Amino acid sequence: MTGLLMQGLYELKRRMYPGNRPGRLARAMIRLDAAQFALGLAPRRAATLEVTGRRTGRPIAVPVVVVFLGEHRYLVSMLGEHANWVRNVRAAGGRAVLRRRGREPVRLTEVPALDRVPIIRRYLQVAPGARPHLPVTARSPEPDLCTAATIIPVFLIDADG
Repeated sequence: MTGLLMQGLYELKRRMYPGNRPGRLARAMIRLDAAQFALGLAPRRAATLEVTGRRTGRPIAVPVVVVFLGEHRYLVSMLGEHANWVRNVRAAGGRAVLRRRGREPVRLTEVPALDRVPIIRRYLQVAPGARPHLPVTARSPEPDLCTAATIIPVFLIDADG
């Protein structure tokens, strides 16, 4: 795609998340994606994260991209520290469920900022929908990625059971 067309698409995606919160259209797309990913009707890296809502106590489902790096799996928050799923995971002590053709209870552990750079770089390579929301690209220099890593939460996925 041309640079101008890509900029237009990125701007449209950013407008779907005013104030880094999903608007009406984004919420509808999130529900569809979460259902599709839970059934496994998407690439291997797509899944649905289910976590207990910190206010409601009800399960909240959100589509996520699982980053495979070495022997480990990770989740990255494209909307940063204030994404609801990040707050809910922290309130739940890291306990959650990944859904993709079944349910996998998991424990999410926050990765220290200094260790996030290669994970964020990989995330940017495999999650094109997240690119408009992040202040860096997969080709950004290391110092820029280090700075961004302080504001982009990353969680290690471990089996919980």
